[in-house]
Amino acid sequence: MTEEDYIKEQIKLSSRIKHENTVNLSQVHTVAGVDLAYWKEDEQEYAVCCIVIINYNTLEVCEKVSYADKIKVPYIPGCLAFREVPLFLETYKKVTIIPDVIFFDGNGYLHPRHMGLATHAGILIQKATVGTAKSYYKVEDVDFVMPANTEQAYTEIELHGKHYGRALRTHANVKPIFLSIGNAIDIETATKMVNQLTTKESHVPVPTRLADLMTHEKRKELTKKR
Repeated sequence: MTEEDYIKEQIKLSSRIKHENTVNLSQVHTVAGVDLAYWKEDEQEYAVCCIVIINYNTLEVCEKVSYADKIKVPYIPGCLAFREVPLFLETYKKVTIIPDVIFFDGNGYLHPRHMGLATHAGILIQKATVGTAKSYYKVEDVDFVMPANTEQAYTEIELHGKHYGRALRTHANVKPIFLSIGNAIDIETATKMVNQLTTKESHVPVPTRLADLMTHEKRKELTKKR
């Protein structure tokens, strides 16, 4: 596929995004965090995807799975999800506890065509998903407004009168994270969940923090074996 093909596919998929909220917070039992880590060997690029499922109320780990493979899609700005979705889908097949909501270390609707990994994956598996990125992905050169230096302060990220996401400061004196819906959830519910899932140990939600830590462990294991 060419870059043009990927963009056409994103535009086509974007019509399937569910904007209405399907998440009842009183009925959420488990949530998942997803992250990927890359490395190169002999010019071949590899990645490992990790999914960590935790109890929403106690934050205890319920399940951890991973899957590693060669990366077959070249890096194209704005089309990163096509590199990562195949690994995510293979990893997700290994899950035995189906989470109520899945959080991705990356973007969702905060994307030029609203098709970050959280949205792309959410559409394919028809689940409620949320994007929580640690760095800001600038769309059309639009900067975000820094939120107040207080816990749970946020500012809206809007382009042409359309809501793309939020810059959310989960604690005072920490950098904001960039929150956007993925699929089948609204921004208010996503914000409540992120705040519930963020502890004093980190400024990012527990599920994605644990998935990030697991990717580093798995990458280290896999590179030693090869």
